[in-house]
Amino acid sequence: MAKKNSSTKKTSSGKTTDQQRAAAIAEIDARLDGQAPKAEAKPAPKKKAAAKKGAKAAKTPKAPKAKTPREKKPRKASGLDLAAQVLAESKEPLNAKTIAEKVIAAGWVTSGATPHATLYAAMIREIKDRGAEARFVKTDRGMFTASAPGTGKGA
Repeated sequence: MAKKNSSTKKTSSGKTTDQQRAAAIAEIDARLDGQAPKAEAKPAPKKKAAAKKGAKAAKTPKAPKAKTPREKKPRKASGLDLAAQVLAESKEPLNAKTIAEKVIAAGWVTSGATPHATLYAAMIREIKDRGAEARFVKTDRGMFTASAPGTGKGA
């Protein structure tokens, strides 16, 4: 048999090391003798689990909240919307820098250092993505006009 240590240090399971050692030795001896070890009693179920089952049946449904109609905020015009307006009013093709200056004067707020480049890229992207349904038509290098309504072609 193993020599017992006189320490009574508690472990995370709540048993002292001496108690754990004695239980382990008893289990080993029982296995060697061919007997089944004594099963430790299982801890009682937690109260939360029992309370949860009872609480499910006792819950009453909540009344739905009254929905109040929200007022829609007016949509702020984007740079592309304003550019389409500027080009529709213009009789001739404009370059991106001129369009950007007129759009900023019309109320477009941007924090970028090169709004004309941003606007140019957005117009090119719309032409590429929408094709014939785009609001803009590229007439020449860097020059744009508004598309004719319904045709997608320049006026």
